[in-house]
Amino acid sequence: MTERRPGQWPVDGPVPLAPPTDDELYLQRASEKALHEMVLDSIQHDLRQQPTPLSVLTAARNWCTRITAAADAIAQEKRKAA
Repeated sequence: MTERRPGQWPVDGPVPLAPPTDDELYLQRASEKALHEMVLDSIQHDLRQQPTPLSVLTAARNWCTRITAAADAIAQEKRKAA
């Protein structure tokens, strides 16, 4: 049997022996929040550069389509890996 299921041996990396500290959790959360805000700010910047209200809505729909397509592709990759 060559196919591995989640939780089977061998594991890909070491497992931490101690749970993360409050400081580590805070830094992880702050990093994730900063990344989220940078992405959203980039999209808003692109939308603000559009010359007309109609082009703003068209650009927003294009962003939604591209994000959904990326999510579908990533979900498909994860299904194949599982």
